[in-house]
Amino acid sequence: MWSSIIAVAGTLLGGALTGLLQYRGERAARAERRAEALRVALGELVAALGDHRRAMWHREDLRLNGAGREALEAARSASHATRSAVTSPLVAVSVLEPSLAEPARKAAVAAFDIRGAADHAALAARREAAIAATDELVAAAGRAMA
Repeated sequence: MWSSIIAVAGTLLGGALTGLLQYRGERAARAERRAEALRVALGELVAALGDHRRAMWHREDLRLNGAGREALEAARSASHATRSAVTSPLVAVSVLEPSLAEPARKAAVAAFDIRGAADHAALAARREAAIAATDELVAAAGRAMA
């Protein structure tokens, strides 16, 4: 009789252990998928911010230099496209890692704020501020993912 009890207990414990190991394995796989999604979203966001920064600098440089209406309209269309490209990865980063929501938002706002510079010095200062905000986002992501 004792051997039957030990066999049943061993079977139950083995089943419980197997279930626990499967749960932990799935949890680790889920965490890895989330980390990979965050890495991809961060890469897309930093690239989109860089593209938007360049498009805004070009647009504002044309405006400050008195470029024609056609050139300004083309630059405006390009900057609208690059601004739209920021939205999806910005949301993804904010959802996947809430601690990065604020640095990501600041980096996006700094890139958006390049518009309307009074002169070339102000334009350069806004560009540098946008680069610094993106660098802070990257540093914050490094800390969050460490």
